[in-house]
Amino acid sequence: MPDASQPAADANSRLSVARLADARLSYPNADGEVAVLRGVDLEVWSGEILAITGPSGSGKSSLIALMGGLEQPTGGRVEILDQNMGAADETARTRLRRRDIGVVFQAYHLVPAMTALQNVALPLILAGVADARDRAATMLERVGLGHRLSHRPSALSGGEQQRTAIARAFIAEPRLILADEPTGNLDQETGASIADIMFDLCRSTGAAMVLVTHDPSLAERCDRRLSIDAGRIGG
Repeated sequence: MPDASQPAADANSRLSVARLADARLSYPNADGEVAVLRGVDLEVWSGEILAITGPSGSGKSSLIALMGGLEQPTGGRVEILDQNMGAADETARTRLRRRDIGVVFQAYHLVPAMTALQNVALPLILAGVADARDRAATMLERVGLGHRLSHRPSALSGGEQQRTAIARAFIAEPRLILADEPTGNLDQETGASIADIMFDLCRSTGAAMVLVTHDPSLAERCDRRLSIDAGRIGG
């Protein structure tokens, strides 16, 4: 069984893809500020799959948003793939997500008017890749949806929508995958199948993955496990 407190391999032999030092995130309100992340120290290494567990409201989703550049830190330092996210503007953060970060959400976030093929191809189309649709079709076949290319999200089951979202997250061959409760809306059997797909894609592409989950059995499958509570990381 993997050691929960240490990376799966010697850090000296691997590259750091994410480094957070005293990272903080607060939101203003009428009474001042609400602290969500209260000094997170965390390093993620290339090729590892890291589980982040914790109760609702502990800061798990906010941590994913911070690492993905969807939020900027209000204190400390966040470096993702050598990019200082606190100093990066929205254009730079969007470019980094498009090129090197894949995000999988619990709620899928597919474009309703687009087919599965169009949803998966979209990141490559926005990047100006000529063979975007061919690559999207290949990726959808890889996740078992080669027969559903022309279907819109409303015609897909929950598991099929999540597989489409996973294909979209991996299509640009990112170095870092951020997964926020990717099996949370699925039954146990479908969730296990989705996890298999994500783990297989990570292993075959060498991408690191930070996986936020409430599911202890899913967390056990990861290389390393950390917990978060009240905005602070523990072992």
